[in-house]
Amino acid sequence: MSKQAPTTARTAASRRAVRRGAARTGLYAGLTAGAIFAGFPVLWMLSSSFKSNANIFAYPPKLFDGSFSFAPYLAVFSDPVEIGYFANSYIVALSVTVVTLVVALLTGYVFSRYEFPLKRIISIVIIGVQAVPPITLLIPFFGIMVALGLYNTYQGLIITYVVFTLPYAVIMMTAYFDSLPKEVDEAAKVDGASSMSILWRILVPISVPGMVSVGLYTFMISWNEYLFALTLTQTDDRRTVPVGIQLLMGQNNYLWNEVMAMSILGSIPVLVLFLIFQRYFIGGLAAGAVKS
Repeated sequence: MSKQAPTTARTAASRRAVRRGAARTGLYAGLTAGAIFAGFPVLWMLSSSFKSNANIFAYPPKLFDGSFSFAPYLAVFSDPVEIGYFANSYIVALSVTVVTLVVALLTGYVFSRYEFPLKRIISIVIIGVQAVPPITLLIPFFGIMVALGLYNTYQGLIITYVVFTLPYAVIMMTAYFDSLPKEVDEAAKVDGASSMSILWRILVPISVPGMVSVGLYTFMISWNEYLFALTLTQTDDRRTVPVGIQLLMGQNNYLWNEVMAMSILGSIPVLVLFLIFQRYFIGGLAAGAVKS
């Protein structure tokens, strides 16, 4: 019996090791398949952006057919209208991000640190707004912007986008402030600091991960939004990149290579921001998720 017990233990350990190895292999295989499934369309879009329209429609289709041309990108960069689309997107997205961050910081601080009448009801309303499909508000927003004289203006787009990005931003910043110990505030108050001093001098510097998460989310939503940008703008000097991409698809002519080139160029800002702030972004989401 004494000799058989170690043998049985070694056999059980060996089986567990085999099962762990099989599970690890299956996990890696699944992740690899998922990465290929998600990345292949992007790779196809990238290769198509360096082809002519004729080569894009060649049969059988090829990911790389030996042709390589910067003509689609040169066409985009040489067209002032298409460059204007990018400028408009930057103006709108950056403005929405700044406004949303400032308001979310102030609102999240108040919700996290103070008690006031109707606080719970207001919180429920903010969360409930997230459940409203944006498309149902398209016609009301159009009527409001026309009535206020904000149709086909940057201000109209900025106000509209802030309405949709602010609720989630407030929820995220409230959750992040909740994760910070209130003893920090109390110690600062003992030293005579005001509420605004506590927020801007103490809490904001240590809330960078949460702010980055909110900022990236807001910028991505504003940069990629199409429906309201199409509805609330009329002229090329106010249209954004998603609308500009759609306008390359004419009734009788589809400039697919330029569409792909503009799509790649339109993806770069969000990708670069995510790569730069990835560490803060993940940290902010994790902190908010733990408290919420």
